[in-house]
Amino acid sequence: MPKYLLLKHYRGAPTPLNEAPMDQWSPEEVDAHMAFMDEFGKRLEANGELVDAQALSPTGAWVSADAEGRTAVTDGPFAETKDLIAGWYVIDVDGWDRAVELATELSLAPGKDGKPIHEWLEVRPFYGAPTATD
Repeated sequence: MPKYLLLKHYRGAPTPLNEAPMDQWSPEEVDAHMAFMDEFGKRLEANGELVDAQALSPTGAWVSADAEGRTAVTDGPFAETKDLIAGWYVIDVDGWDRAVELATELSLAPGKDGKPIHEWLEVRPFYGAPTATD
């Protein structure tokens, strides 16, 4: 079965219908959203479709080796990803249509006032997986 990445963004995607940022949500709204995400992941796991799911911290660093092979670390500048990528699901499903179906469902996670966010999720096939144009 092909693998796909369902990528959640803090910003940078088209504007969702319910665009209130999470820092404007009540603690109960955040809890409801997190419970939805947890249940979604558990259901994917039970179906055998979940490979991995992670939320990212807003902290991080660039790491490389300098000309002498020593470690070089810096906190930026970042290419927007530090503020952009919220997390992901890696799924192993029957194909593109199922990946899109799951992204559509995830888009309905509750947000402000308990209403679905209708957030846009980036669906990316792993190299070699079929896409909508295959």
